[in-house]
Amino acid sequence: MHYWRVKDTASLKRASGILLHVSSLPSAYGIGDLGPESYRFAKLLADMRQRYWSILPLTPTRTSDGNSPYLTSSAFAGNPLLISPELLVENGFLHKLPAKEGQECASRVDYQEATLQKEAILKQAFATFKETAIQQAEFEAFCIQNTAWLDDYALYVALRQKTGKPWYMWLPSIRKRDPQALAQKQRQLVKEIEQEKFKQYLFFSQWSRLKRHCNNLGVKIIGDMPFYVAHDSADVWVHPEIFSLHANGQRRYVGGVPPDYFSATGQLWGNPTYNWQRHQETDFKWWIERIRHSLLLCDLLRLDHFRGFIAYWQVDARAKTALHGKWVQAPSDSFFAALKRAFPSMPLIAEDLGYIDQPVKDAIKALKIPCMRVVIFGFDGSKDNPHTPSNYIANSVAYTGTHDTNTAQGWFTTEASAKEKVNLYRIIGKKADAPEISFEVVKLALSSVSDLCIIPLQDILGLGAEARMNNPSQSAGNWVWRVTKKQLSSPKLSELGELTANYMRC
Repeated sequence: MHYWRVKDTASLKRASGILLHVSSLPSAYGIGDLGPESYRFAKLLADMRQRYWSILPLTPTRTSDGNSPYLTSSAFAGNPLLISPELLVENGFLHKLPAKEGQECASRVDYQEATLQKEAILKQAFATFKETAIQQAEFEAFCIQNTAWLDDYALYVALRQKTGKPWYMWLPSIRKRDPQALAQKQRQLVKEIEQEKFKQYLFFSQWSRLKRHCNNLGVKIIGDMPFYVAHDSADVWVHPEIFSLHANGQRRYVGGVPPDYFSATGQLWGNPTYNWQRHQETDFKWWIERIRHSLLLCDLLRLDHFRGFIAYWQVDARAKTALHGKWVQAPSDSFFAALKRAFPSMPLIAEDLGYIDQPVKDAIKALKIPCMRVVIFGFDGSKDNPHTPSNYIANSVAYTGTHDTNTAQGWFTTEASAKEKVNLYRIIGKKADAPEISFEVVKLALSSVSDLCIIPLQDILGLGAEARMNNPSQSAGNWVWRVTKKQLSSPKLSELGELTANYMRC
């Protein structure tokens, strides 16, 4: 496989791009994927003079975890739900596709139906692979190249399916990874393990092809790396010593944030926090390998919850809310030194939203990486608000909103205070009603001094709260929004191309 990479964030020129996760694209199989619609969208980006496609994490999701790409079962694996059936036919792994009329028009992801469909399709593709040995050499090379994470991940998935239980409820010999017990399971589950490796081969093959296509069009990919992984994940099973766990595998502490914009009781994420002392003893090997692997898939990488590398909110695993946690210092100086040694060009973006103190600001400045600015956070009237457009700095990425916020129109209609609306009117120089707000907020982001501007597709289309991707204050109904083919033909996309040229971001 061939991967392309941006050389240096310092070489970024004034540009813009679109935030849209792959799952939100149209498709005939319940969820957006890496097939034809991804290629059409990449061409649309180029036609709109956009130089970046920003996506959410590509790692596996689970219905039991609310389908969140930020609560993943592996920091390294790809999401099989995003594999394109059309490309499987093109490559000879399927002879034909089952008819699924009307799915391209769906405005919501049906994860349950998509999972059933993709499992059946991938099972048939694997059977064809075993019968015909199509791309056998490429598959074997992929397995060798990725053995450091792939062997354990495939065994984890096979055991998870066999037992129906999370790893910390497995037999002690398997939970604690006794070599003889693992060898026995590997022999018993040889077919299931190979099938999981095959799914990963398909995903990474399809993704590398799509990324190469985007780069050929002049479009770079901005990836996203979650700070934590799920408790029930291959990473925690394989490396329990680098997480805050009890001897039986149960969580000692979990991550989250104190009360914030999204929740009066804070956010309790449930992911085990890290044992930073063990990470430091290995010179942060797991982190470096994780970031290096992520950078193979994108040109720039957004580090989610960047402040966690300086200090993180730690909560007792028995707590019901995040109210009574505490800030714990991470070995940030040592970690960032290791990061700079491994990635001298630092092709990274710091997600610095929420409670940001001076040490976090100092770290971002010292690393010389772009920070984030969110337009809809900028109307409280405070002179020191970094999200007020007049306070933006060049080395930043301006967003109208993020995957965690409401859309611009949804924010204006259901969340903005009277004071915020008055400040918005003052900044844009006029009063505006809800249908106009998205356009005005988009112009504020594009016209800012930020080197890079990333706009969620929902704001370009002027959609309301019904198109929100994630609401951190609720546990259900997230990650399901999809754009329709009709919406992708909207004249508003042509207007974006004109604005991009007007604000010198071509």
